[in-house]
Amino acid sequence: MKHKFFGGFLLGTLMTASAVAGSLIAFKKSYIEPVEDKVDEINTNRKKANRKQHAAHQG
Repeated sequence: MKHKFFGGFLLGTLMTASAVAGSLIAFKKSYIEPVEDKVDEINTNRKKANRKQHAAHQG
């Protein structure tokens, strides 16, 4: 009886931990990474605009 309980407890703990890890990975992929990509895109566009602005006033 002890062995069944211990095995079930370990299996349940493992499944719970994997479900939490999967949820965290899904959250990161769907919310955090798109925001970071958008911030990088905005910064790139800002740099391009700044270069164009300075090039237009060279003379």
